[in-house]
Amino acid sequence: MTSNGREHAAEHRPAELYTGSERPYDPEDLVKVSGREPTPRALEWARRLIAEEGPGAIERYLP
Repeated sequence: MTSNGREHAAEHRPAELYTGSERPYDPEDLVKVSGREPTPRALEWARRLIAEEGPGAIERYLP
């Protein structure tokens, strides 16, 4: 029995783990994962970072 009182775990995890740059993301995703509010200024920062560093820009904020 699990800690939630059921025979099976409540959550199902994916068979494969992904990092951020393996899937498409937009500037708002980058802003949110960096812990900022999606303001126009923050979105512009994210657009510049993606343009400079490419899709891997989000990697620094994800485990």
